[in-house]
Amino acid sequence: MAELATIARPYAEALFKASTASGADLNSTVAWVEELAAVAADSQLRQLADNPKVSEEQLLDVFTGVARSALPDAARNFLRVIIENGRVNALPEVADQFRGLVNRLAGSSDAVVYSAFPIEPAALTELSASLEKRFGRKLHLTVQSDESLIGGIRVVVGDEVLDTSVKARLEQMKAALTA
Repeated sequence: MAELATIARPYAEALFKASTASGADLNSTVAWVEELAAVAADSQLRQLADNPKVSEEQLLDVFTGVARSALPDAARNFLRVIIENGRVNALPEVADQFRGLVNRLAGSSDAVVYSAFPIEPAALTELSASLEKRFGRKLHLTVQSDESLIGGIRVVVGDEVLDTSVKARLEQMKAALTA
């Protein structure tokens, strides 16, 4: 994975520089980059991209045809560069790194909240405010279900983890008893 991150970094940085220099709306750029990344993550599209009989123009047409909305010129040009350089497989990583650069500029981060049970919207708003205070920055929360936690939550913000789950507490108790 480190190799893919290394390949994706120059593309993400170039897109970020071009977007900020042109005054483009970074949120809309994140939206279309993530949409292209979702298309590129499809296994059938990757097989198509790896097929030497498929031309670059045909692959570009497939991408634009599958995209939910009309792509701006900047998106088409960026996609053309990715396809010409044979980096379709790196597109999801490019999107992640680009979103990270935009978040850094805004002083925010993406956070994944793992919960054993669904979280009510009011509780999620309260949790978001508490987590933002704890981590000291604005967070963009994504909630994922993980029944193995038994109860509580596990929050991942970049390389930081806050684990208040029942599973983590049981593992701590087990370690203390066997030590």
